[in-house]
Amino acid sequence: MKWKGRRKSSNLEDRRGSSTGGKVAVGGGIIGLIFLAIQLFSGGDITETLQQLENQVPATTESRELTADEIESQEFINAVLVDTEDIWNKIFSENNINYQEPGLVLFTDGVRTACGGASAASGPFYCPADQKVYMDLSFFEELRTRFGAQGGDFAIAYVIAHEVGHHVQTILGTSGKVRQLQQEQNQTAANQLSVALELQADFYAGVWAYHNKEYLEEGDIQEAMSAASAVGDDAIQKRTSGRVVPDAFTHGTSKQRMEWFMRGYNSGDIRQGDTFNGRLN
Repeated sequence: MKWKGRRKSSNLEDRRGSSTGGKVAVGGGIIGLIFLAIQLFSGGDITETLQQLENQVPATTESRELTADEIESQEFINAVLVDTEDIWNKIFSENNINYQEPGLVLFTDGVRTACGGASAASGPFYCPADQKVYMDLSFFEELRTRFGAQGGDFAIAYVIAHEVGHHVQTILGTSGKVRQLQQEQNQTAANQLSVALELQADFYAGVWAYHNKEYLEEGDIQEAMSAASAVGDDAIQKRTSGRVVPDAFTHGTSKQRMEWFMRGYNSGDIRQGDTFNGRLN
């Protein structure tokens, strides 16, 4: 992805130079890996989950200078965030809707949010309470080495675009409607609604990529597809437990995640992203 020369976003906050003083308990070993698998690309209201981790996030902090690699990664994240701002502002304006830009926070090991405390093991997530995306970039090494993703900078761009997709759902009221419907359903039906929410966020990521084609390079879409495939519920369940339980799916299969991203990428039209089959109308 071509990313040099973007303006500076006022919505990016890099807390890596003032990180928590150590990894929280849930971040290590098998427990951390399973938690990561469950929480990948969290959407909707994750307040309850994060509040369960609140006491595990250390309160002490340490300050340090960012490394050259961290500064470069910050500049790249800034470029992707700026592109989402420009594109979603344009799309919303064309549909006579006001777009409220989300924040994006980079952190190391642990972070406190309006939804509660979180560790790196929670994976990238969006907190609707403060309308911010939170990311520990060590997640992408886990994604590559343990979940078999191809890697590359556009895999990171895809994840950011997916989380911003959850922000779009919050603004449009989709997330709120889903939470309300889930309260009226059994667990299996509630999980199906969660899958639809996640697949729509993948679709919105594809819509973003469609409108960002001028900056794409050869292999970028394949990197996004590899990341989407790696975090499918079926792929994660196979790697963590050796078996697939469809009723427990909350994010969609690898095939579904790739297909909905490509639907967004091929159409660029947010009106074609009804993953709920009209259930929210």
